Amino acid sequence: MSPRSRSVNEELRRRSREKLLQAALELVSAHGYEATTLGDIADRAGSARGLVSYYFPGKRQLVQSAVHRLMHCTLQEALEREPRTGDGRERMARAIDAILGLARDHPLLMRQHMAGILQAEGFVQCPEQQRLAELLRDTVARYGSPDAAVEYPMLRALLMGSVYAALVPGVPMPLPTLRAELFKRYGLDWELGVPPDAEAPGGTNGGDLSRFFSPQDPEADAAGLAGQPRQPK
Repeated sequence: MSPRSRSVNEELRRRSREKLLQAALELVSAHGYEATTLGDIADRAGSARGLVSYYFPGKRQLVQSAVHRLMHCTLQEALEREPRTGDGRERMARAIDAILGLARDHPLLMRQHMAGILQAEGFVQCPEQQRLAELLRDTVARYGSPDAAVEYPMLRALLMGSVYAALVPGVPMPLPTLRAELFKRYGLDWELGVPPDAEAPGGTNGGDLSRFFSPQDPEADAAGLAGQPRQPK
């Protein structure tokens, strides 16, 4: 059997990293941050425990990257769903509804994410966060902001603040109220995006996280990438 090419090895590393991200999302969503260990995540991903530290400095960075991946993919899905549109106001409305929807659909995960940002490690500048930032900057630019570099951090701060306000234990603010304030800030009609209690055209799969990740059989994928027959298990 010939050695795998560099491109195959890079793809396998990418997919192994994604399996860890997916496992972190699923476990923290179900059990919370403190109850989830790096060992649990590695076991769920089917990875060696030492491999986690190869990709991530620690649990906090891994979980932040995982949530940023969820946010990026959820936002991308909302912006690209049918009917696809280039209208900047509609895209801004979809972006707001997508991020607020995460507070509704994944409250434990998003609460842990917001708490993590306030820890000493702060905000993780990972590839997932950078892709999220690119989408939000593009949304601001298409909305028509004269200076997207200035408006993007404001949009990010407003969205993070709204998610935080929606998840404060004991005194959460209603999502429709937060949405109304954001829509007023950007001059958006209530009917744009996905208003509360409405369903997005084509439906959504809010609880299914696996659609955001690669297939879960890296050994078989490696054989396929290398042009080798898949070995029976």
